[in-house]
Amino acid sequence: MRTLLLFGLAGFLAQLVDGSLGMAFGVTATTTLVAVGTTPAVASAAVHLAEVGTALASGAAHWRFRNIDWPTVAALAAPGALGAVLGAYVLTSLPMEFAEVWITAVLLLLGLYVLVRFAFRRLGALVTKRRPAVRFLAPLGLVAGFVDASGGGGWGPVATTSLLSSGRLEPRKVVGSVDTSEFIVALAASLGFLLSLSQEDELNYTVVAGLMLGGILAAPAAAWLVRKLPPRVLGAAAGGLIVFTNARSLLDTSGASAGVVTLTLTAVGALWAAGLVTAVRSVRVERHAAAREVDEARVS
Repeated sequence: MRTLLLFGLAGFLAQLVDGSLGMAFGVTATTTLVAVGTTPAVASAAVHLAEVGTALASGAAHWRFRNIDWPTVAALAAPGALGAVLGAYVLTSLPMEFAEVWITAVLLLLGLYVLVRFAFRRLGALVTKRRPAVRFLAPLGLVAGFVDASGGGGWGPVATTSLLSSGRLEPRKVVGSVDTSEFIVALAASLGFLLSLSQEDELNYTVVAGLMLGGILAAPAAAWLVRKLPPRVLGAAAGGLIVFTNARSLLDTSGASAGVVTLTLTAVGALWAAGLVTAVRSVRVERHAAAREVDEARVS
């Protein structure tokens, strides 16, 4: 029961982040599992099994609110599933020591991307007139699926941010379509891991159940949170935590000296703090700009 509750809390917190930003459930949950000593392949397998449930619930909610562009889902899901199976096979084939370094490095880079994107970059307005072409979506799905399975997360950070940057789909439909296609990708990755894992790598289904139930329960809370807490602040906070945790794990694995560890983590902490401060300032500037636009519209 204790394990179920603890990982239920981890799944709840991961889904709060993912439901608010459209990304980072896998990155956040896998970081938690690896930090408590779970082997990389088992951690990624457990998270993807849990994501089968959370992605299904998320997709159903997006379908209800008409946030899905089905041609985009179809073009993303099939290549994404193939990439996920390949990623699962690669991760389970890597030697344990290398797999730990690989998955920690991928998680650190993804966390850094989330931190930089939400803290320091302009989110900006997007063009919404053209649907993404299959020749763009298919390679994107393949790469995102491979990174997602082999790195323990990455479907959202790769697929969502690429689609948003392309400016070819409404933001709400980007999040809805990526979340819905993630169900197929998570299912394919789970099957890949179940077929590839050795008998020694046993899944803890209590952990899977905890992550899944926590994620499902967090879905409505995430919808509320996104109204209360600006995505910039949440993204900066989550990205910084992911970077800090995986930087410490990578330093421990490399056998770095105490001085190097202290210096590096201090620098990461300073970057995290700067990101949070910048995110808060950006939110204030954006709110003031929006208020001015409303006032000007009233005057005119």
